[in-house]
Amino acid sequence: MQVAGGSGGAGACSFRREKFVPKGGPDGGDGGEGGSVYVRADPNLATLLDYRYRTNWNAERGVHGKGKNMTGKSGDDLILPVPPGTVIRDAGTGELLGEVVEPGQTLLVAKGGRGGRGNARFATPTHQSPREWEPGEYGEERRLELVLKLIADVGLLGEPNAGKSTLLSVVSAARPKIADYPFTTLEPNLGVVGLSDHRSFVVADIPGIIEGAHMGKGLGLRFLQHVERTRLIAVLVPADSPDPQATYELLRREAATYSEDLAAKPHVVVLTKIDLLAPRTPHPALRTEGGAPVLAISAVTRQGLPELLETLWRLLQSAVVTR
Repeated sequence: MQVAGGSGGAGACSFRREKFVPKGGPDGGDGGEGGSVYVRADPNLATLLDYRYRTNWNAERGVHGKGKNMTGKSGDDLILPVPPGTVIRDAGTGELLGEVVEPGQTLLVAKGGRGGRGNARFATPTHQSPREWEPGEYGEERRLELVLKLIADVGLLGEPNAGKSTLLSVVSAARPKIADYPFTTLEPNLGVVGLSDHRSFVVADIPGIIEGAHMGKGLGLRFLQHVERTRLIAVLVPADSPDPQATYELLRREAATYSEDLAAKPHVVVLTKIDLLAPRTPHPALRTEGGAPVLAISAVTRQGLPELLETLWRLLQSAVVTR
């Protein structure tokens, strides 16, 4: 989208003309400052949809100066509300301008222009009738790229149909789309998990990750970025997978290739769909990085869910898990 700070008002060229006041001198006032454009995190917003339909945003320009040394009114600043977790870049240069994470956090993205000086500013003892004045400066213009990286406590990472949406639907009030074909989740879903003693945390269901996701395959890069905002990653591996160890290693490899910081986040391995195993069949044994805990669950029968949620809560409260 295109944003522009308001232009500054022009200074005035004026001379005092008043009865019984000979040689009144210059009295041209300065122009007002142009308004600036800011981006502010608004916790009441969840998407950037408003900026899809309107792509040009301009702050108010400053008013021109007037005679009698009257300075023009400065233009009002323009505040653009965005969801917390929004990253702002200059679309032309790719420069990272900043990000707004905490509610109310504000970032200047286009500065307004300075107002011009009126001719009263140019008066000197040797130049008592100046006719010089300055036009206002143009405001800064930029083409912005806004990227929303969702903020959650736990991110569910897994291949398509690993059971992420089903798990989110049974542990929270979220109602993501669930079906028996890949890529039913086309956008991240957030759900609040409530535990006893007024405890709660936020879980994000991230669309399925396939091999080559870090290069944009599947839904790829569009959604790996959302996992960066999570404090803890739950790697979902279906218990009925032909090779659960290979599935786990694939997911870890894609995360590490995309971002070293993402790979360094604490993680838990969740064996899903254990209800599909034959009776008395042992759960697959996995070798995990850094001794990450492995928990087996069935979202359909709710087997193992209390243990999983308590484990996630305990890890979120530990000192090593930070934003």
